[in-house]
Amino acid sequence: MTSAEAGHEHPHTMRLQRFLARAGVASRRGSEALMTAGRVMVNGVVATELGTKVDTDVDIVEVDGVRVRWSDEPVYLMLNKPAGYLTTMSDPQGRPCVAELVPVAEHPGLFPVGRLDFDTTGLLLFTTDGDLGHALLHPSHHVKKTYIALVDGAMHDDELAPLRRGIVLDDGPCQPAPSQVLERHSGTTLVEISLREGRKNQVKRMLGAIGHPVLELHRPTFGPLELTGIEEGSWRYLTDAEICLLRRSATR
Repeated sequence: MTSAEAGHEHPHTMRLQRFLARAGVASRRGSEALMTAGRVMVNGVVATELGTKVDTDVDIVEVDGVRVRWSDEPVYLMLNKPAGYLTTMSDPQGRPCVAELVPVAEHPGLFPVGRLDFDTTGLLLFTTDGDLGHALLHPSHHVKKTYIALVDGAMHDDELAPLRRGIVLDDGPCQPAPSQVLERHSGTTLVEISLREGRKNQVKRMLGAIGHPVLELHRPTFGPLELTGIEEGSWRYLTDAEICLLRRSATR
């Protein structure tokens, strides 16, 4: 009998999707998708109800027939993502994915926190900590991401005023985005922009809306983390200090 059937609570009882996230199977939302798809079993019974609870000391949880166990410790790492890779762990069309660049064999529960576009480079965070991954992306925490964009045309700093005020796109108004011109070149401009939200292609759409299409896009920071000392296409584990800062940023 699962704890959902028993109807009691104790420190080792939690919602099934939280258990899956804590075990590094997927993010909280991804775990819910696994459940509704009928891929999760508790004590031999398919569990599709999102309210299902499990006793972590007693219940046997399986995903696609493989038993899920607690990881000893969550894993946190950053990748310097190159262009030409999808931010996904698999692709049915066989296109290159970021999963090819990180140690999924050693840490099968790894998943990317957020996404970078196919042609965007820079800092991409991975973890097996589903709770932290979910918290970092939650709109209420407003974790800042900084981008460096090479745009078409010679841009003057005052052209960024609509972005700083909060430009309106086709899917609604954006939050004010601190931004500045860094360098001007022959026919192009290097711009820095910081976001505390994460809509699809947002930086590209914002800069395109003021008449300066993005030619190249790079993310050097994610919250308190900076992309330093990692060659493009390589990764490293986060330090204890970085993990502490990351957790703090997800609880503000």
